[in-house]
Amino acid sequence: MSGRPAPAPLLIACALGIEQFALRRRERTTPGGPVTVLRTGMGPTAAERSVTRVLADPALHGAAVLATGFCAGLAPGMHPGDLVVAEETRDPRGTVPCVGTELLVKELIRAVPGRTVHTGPLTGSDHVVHGHERSDLLATGAIAVDMESAATLLSAVRAAERPVAAVRVVVDAPEHELVRIGTVRGGISAFRVLRSVLPAFYEWHRSLLLPRR
Repeated sequence: MSGRPAPAPLLIACALGIEQFALRRRERTTPGGPVTVLRTGMGPTAAERSVTRVLADPALHGAAVLATGFCAGLAPGMHPGDLVVAEETRDPRGTVPCVGTELLVKELIRAVPGRTVHTGPLTGSDHVVHGHERSDLLATGAIAVDMESAATLLSAVRAAERPVAAVRVVVDAPEHELVRIGTVRGGISAFRVLRSVLPAFYEWHRSLLLPRR
């Protein structure tokens, strides 16, 4: 026996139409198995509802789940277009550890050369974070915040044991706050980066088939 698990689906979850558009590709199946890109809608409630509903489909039994899209950076020196690979996601309901962080970092550096990749806790919020809220969240140890990743991964692991991860692209940061995504250079930069990350996600998915040592 090779010890290799059977191919499993990959569910990539994002919130916004612009994020889903950036992630559109013709590929529907990778060496790891079939790939579905889900637009959940904005906010933790929408993410929880959408992910729970979709994972109830027998076709997605055992699916790996990766949350992605845009986020707000919390640390000084972060820039639009930087990448965040979560070591864990957090919200008031719980913490979910992520799988394959080091491999994702390596593959993202390959997929989007020249971009800075940050690793650390990714925290959840039920609203867009501005001003002093950033420093308050940074003080908890989190490096970035978004509204859907924590709810997505928590819903995924509550449905069944499965590998999960979260990768976000910084769309604004303490020195680069945006009023609206896509209206300034930072939003465009983040969109271009998100459009380039799928190969790294596919490699992460494929790695789940490798024998565990």
